[in-house]
Amino acid sequence: MTNSVSSTSDRKYNIAAFFSGVGGIELGFEQTDEFRVVFANEFDKYARVTYALNYPDTPLDSRDIHAVPADEIGDNIDVIVGGFPCQAFSIAGYRKGFEDDRGDLFFELLRMIEARKPKAIFIENVKNMVGHDHGNTFKVIREALTDNNYFIKWKVLNGKDYGNIPQNRERIYIVGFDNKEAYDLFEFPEEIALTTSLKEIIDFSGEKERVYYYEEGRQNFYDQLKESMTSQDTVYQWRRQYVRENKSGVVPTLTANMGTGGHNVPLILTDSGRIRKLTPKETFNAQGYPKDFKIPEGVSNGQLYKQAGNSVVVPVIRRIAEKIADALNQSKGQSQFDREGQVGLIYTQMNGPFEGESYLVDYFSSQAEAEQFVANLDEALPILSRDDYLTFVKKKSSGAFYSLVTNK
Repeated sequence: MTNSVSSTSDRKYNIAAFFSGVGGIELGFEQTDEFRVVFANEFDKYARVTYALNYPDTPLDSRDIHAVPADEIGDNIDVIVGGFPCQAFSIAGYRKGFEDDRGDLFFELLRMIEARKPKAIFIENVKNMVGHDHGNTFKVIREALTDNNYFIKWKVLNGKDYGNIPQNRERIYIVGFDNKEAYDLFEFPEEIALTTSLKEIIDFSGEKERVYYYEEGRQNFYDQLKESMTSQDTVYQWRRQYVRENKSGVVPTLTANMGTGGHNVPLILTDSGRIRKLTPKETFNAQGYPKDFKIPEGVSNGQLYKQAGNSVVVPVIRRIAEKIADALNQSKGQSQFDREGQVGLIYTQMNGPFEGESYLVDYFSSQAEAEQFVANLDEALPILSRDDYLTFVKKKSSGAFYSLVTNK
């Protein structure tokens, strides 16, 4: 990987990773040769087996994140990364502290960010997080990060459009910096042409174990598969009651449950005219993992499919990480963590539901002072209440606005 500007120091940026899974985010960052993982945390024991097999030298913590003291992840953490499960929660849960461990995993990631104050943060999640829980989930995340003086940008990227990987996988990526100069320098990567073919990630000619094949007499829906699956230029799925063809000619979005119950599993027509599902290795290929990525023995296919389905499109991560490295390398900006006050004024620009940016303008002693500051600006932007914001999100609107956060 070549950067336009060389690193400002002779060391790589240190990463602490959470909800690591099998290490897809970390791999994408390390492929840039600008970052190194000094701490990773993953609670799932089967995912840890795959992680440890492929990255034996990476320190891998096995505890539930709630049990991880922030001072144990390292002193010189430059970047914190993670893709936490998307769950509903309220700002009240954030304000009252972290005693409540009912699954508010974002707040645990935020606990690490608040304690270690990295230069940059990177979060990956499902496409619809902005509208999750009627818009409240993303509102809390956005305000919590900006209230901690991070300047953030987010965008939904599809693996087939931004990673040159033939999988239809849309995910939202949130990138934040501790100063506005790095934030201004950062831009998400541009769309690129899809040149990787299905045959580069799927073996249509090789013979696999019988467990992967669908045959007459073994599946009661086999006749429907046989009738519908006629092309090798696409990938199919059995959707409980019907056969779905992915008309874009790529692998459909991989899911964590694709190995259970016989549904959602990507299916292909082999060169010999047989029908089979993708192997676990092929599902990792469809996430852009390198061909030498190792599949552990003794772990069930169901767990391996789950790991691949929960993972990320590695080349998309790598391309974003390159942009993060460029911004960090070029920026001379100092962290702005010293800003604090009673009422925070947050600026947000949203380009529809799937792209935007947000940062804390400044703190004020009162809401009236913040409102007066906005009134004196040349550009007249509204200050949206919570209900105004939720309506804005529901309508999938575009535009810029302010919001207020009160620190109690």
